[in-house]
Amino acid sequence: MTKVIGQDEPIPEFYSKMYNMKIEQIYTGCLAQGAYYIESEGEAAVIDPLREVDPYIKKAQRNGAVIRYVFETHFHADFVSGHLDLAKATGATIVYGPGAAPAFPAHIAKDGELFRVGKLTFEVLHTPGHTLESCCYLLKDEQGKPVALFSGDTLFIGDVGRPDLAQKAAGMTQEELAGLLYDSIQQKIMPLPNEVIIYPAHGAGSACGKNMSNETSDTLEHQKATNYALRAGIGKQEFITEVTSGLTQPPQYFPLNVQMNKLGYESIDKVLKRGTTPLSAEAFEAAANETFALVLDTRNPDVFVRGFIPGAINIGIDGNFAPWVGALIPGVVQPLLVVADPGREEEVVTRLARVGYDHVVGFLQGGYDAWVKAGKEIDTIESITPAALAAIQQQHNDMQIIDVRKQSEYESEHIKDAVNVSLDYINENMAQIDKQQAGYVHCAGGYRSVIFISILKARGFNNLVNVQGGLKAIKETGQFALTDYVCPSTML
Repeated sequence: MTKVIGQDEPIPEFYSKMYNMKIEQIYTGCLAQGAYYIESEGEAAVIDPLREVDPYIKKAQRNGAVIRYVFETHFHADFVSGHLDLAKATGATIVYGPGAAPAFPAHIAKDGELFRVGKLTFEVLHTPGHTLESCCYLLKDEQGKPVALFSGDTLFIGDVGRPDLAQKAAGMTQEELAGLLYDSIQQKIMPLPNEVIIYPAHGAGSACGKNMSNETSDTLEHQKATNYALRAGIGKQEFITEVTSGLTQPPQYFPLNVQMNKLGYESIDKVLKRGTTPLSAEAFEAAANETFALVLDTRNPDVFVRGFIPGAINIGIDGNFAPWVGALIPGVVQPLLVVADPGREEEVVTRLARVGYDHVVGFLQGGYDAWVKAGKEIDTIESITPAALAAIQQQHNDMQIIDVRKQSEYESEHIKDAVNVSLDYINENMAQIDKQQAGYVHCAGGYRSVIFISILKARGFNNLVNVQGGLKAIKETGQFALTDYVCPSTML
């Protein structure tokens, strides 16, 4: 199976004549999320679908198949699943693992329960630990031979699910949940045949695990040999210690998405219709004043710094857009007004809806150029090259250099004397910044630094300067003293 490099491109379909089935992994790079479409003999199942469900429906229609089940591995925290809209459109049954209590009709499966799809069988393996209702779906061929395990957030490639996200709902500590996760893996997954293919819900870049691989599938045999959490002889206490170390505070939108997945949400069609309402510059400005909406500018950061609507926040659509929106914009009910490159407005609204931001009021028709042509006020961000920064540093040894990368990245390597004010926790850490002094802001490549400055500029921090190209470009100059490189122990 070919791995996709990109934002929303599906992995090409994998046909297995030997097992008389079709498995398709639909991997969304922005969320590092894997959904699955499995078909046999005119029947299909979808596992952990994304919010927009038309692709699954059209796929089944093209193949002359009927979607029988929507299998959910757990109540997702990092995205809003499409289970409700998909079930409504197809009549499919929504299936959750033992203990789940959704506020809508669903089949709550028993551990070991079997579901038939064509000539295939799905067996529910209850694997609590990431959450209490977490389960995996073991796919068996028509002879009953195990072929694949859709492991949700229980087992990733190179890692296992975080045990700290469901503490409040479970009434347990992260150590207690980690202990459940150990038992689940040892009792339910490790005894499976080595040749079983593991298909997880996430890959590298997701905040649901701390050190996931870039690969999106693997054999159980190879994971036993390479995944630290599955290594031979690992004891329960050792597992708990390793799985709980290096965890950072989860993004603020996670519990909000859990509630939407558990209680229900508005149809994606209504969300898209409302969010793609075109607004003239005058109507856009009036809506901002009347609704107290946040202006979200999704253009490339290199373009944004040259001119933008005063008070706008930049989160570029071509980066890890949805997770950064969820991490940085408080509350999914926040009204939003979108500035986008013309033609990309629906894409922006769709990707916002994937993480529960359903309250887009509309978008600026004609994009930023329409704002300029209307004679409206604009703002800019000063941006300099690393060479220019080096020249300034030679004259001012006490200059304020602000590294907005994650703490793990900073500890791995950074400019000596730079202060770490991680974008992830900008609200908690911005007091470290001297508002009156010039601050030279960088990240790894230039994406996060512009987000950071745009947020603080809207709060009155007017002396922040963007360093183009981030640490990568800074290192290439050879003009800065850096700490010794240390391999990071976590990607959180």
